[in-house]
Amino acid sequence: MEQGSAEWLQARLGKATASRIADIIAKTKSGWSTSRENYLAELVVERLTGVAYDSYVSTAMAWGTATEPEARAQYAFVADIDVIEVGFVDHPRIPMSGASPDGLIGTDGLLEVKAPQSATHIAALLGEPIAGKYITQMQWQLACTGRAWCDWVSYDPRMPDYARLFIKRCHRDDKMIADLEKAVEVFLAEVDDRTAQIRALGHG
Repeated sequence: MEQGSAEWLQARLGKATASRIADIIAKTKSGWSTSRENYLAELVVERLTGVAYDSYVSTAMAWGTATEPEARAQYAFVADIDVIEVGFVDHPRIPMSGASPDGLIGTDGLLEVKAPQSATHIAALLGEPIAGKYITQMQWQLACTGRAWCDWVSYDPRMPDYARLFIKRCHRDDKMIADLEKAVEVFLAEVDDRTAQIRALGHG
């Protein structure tokens, strides 16, 4: 299925997905963050209504989505490898969770593409570490697909040719994956419980 299609939206409805794993584990000094509670509520709404939650798309996010195919093609050309597009991949063990990698590479690899603002891309070129939210996103993708590594790509077509593409390989971290899986299971149990509580209101 094509990412962004109605079929893809239906496949991931009410499920914990890779791009939001950072929200699931986000904490403040006083406990869980607001972003975790908001995401929990989004999944409850999706499960109750059967309709994808209408999240805000900023100009930067729209730019990233529109630029992704070009970035994928540039990566495939520079790396001289085939990238197979994929839809939604369910986690093999944890129901109601999964991931949508930007591509499959060979038998062991994945691709995660970002087309960020130029300042962010320049920072990557100059050695800025990959943001934690992207690390957890990639590790969850590796957990869902059983693969060994993910190439993280930052792409900015506004830059000169030699500085448009940045590639960094992120290897599977089984310890991190195990911790994330535990956190997701706890989170999904809360989603189940909250959904059940709301449904009960309709039968009172």
